[in-house]
Amino acid sequence: MTDGVFVSGTGTEVGKTVVAAALARTEAAAGRRVAVFKPAVTGLDEPAGPPDHELLRAAAGSAQSDEEIAPYRFGPPASPHLAARLAGVEIEPRRLRAAAAAAGEGADLLVCEGVGGLLVPLAPGYLVRDLAADLGHPLVVAASPGLGTINHTLLTLEAARSAGLEVAAVVLTPWPESPTELERDNRETIAALGRVEVLTLPPLDLTDIGTWPDLTLPAGRD
Repeated sequence: MTDGVFVSGTGTEVGKTVVAAALARTEAAAGRRVAVFKPAVTGLDEPAGPPDHELLRAAAGSAQSDEEIAPYRFGPPASPHLAARLAGVEIEPRRLRAAAAAAGEGADLLVCEGVGGLLVPLAPGYLVRDLAADLGHPLVVAASPGLGTINHTLLTLEAARSAGLEVAAVVLTPWPESPTELERDNRETIAALGRVEVLTLPPLDLTDIGTWPDLTLPAGRD
């Protein structure tokens, strides 16, 4: 199987796509052939920037089509199971697994990005966590550095490990140039209580991929 990583988050708007894109860019810049995958993209009717699949493709330098990266794409900004229902379809787990495998063919690394958090349903009875477990790649958790992140992050780690997922790292983003005492303590507390490596990623200019810093996962994993 293609080497891979699965990026999830503590919720919505916590930097999952940015973390996944930064990982893809780092590996591509090192000369690896990187493919990207996201099971479903929602909110295309209300874009707040480039769609997730487009940013992932640009970061990886990939020639994948929209369909190859994100087999399900919906307009409403909603959980994928609801967005699918509103579109009159149902997300099929078998199709997701096959699409992820196809995306990774011929690549050195497959960077997968989830939707929302681990317990978000993709289809009735099939969660993002189930897809992550099916694909079997190490998990990277994107989280906010601010107030509330300790609880959200530790709950996510517990949900991941209870399903047997290997956790590679937590990434706090956007990490400020001069972090406050709260933010520094959040990082230290998550690392200690979560027994996990906690990395940071500063704010990125999404229009200038060449300015992004490297984001490299630790060699030792969960």
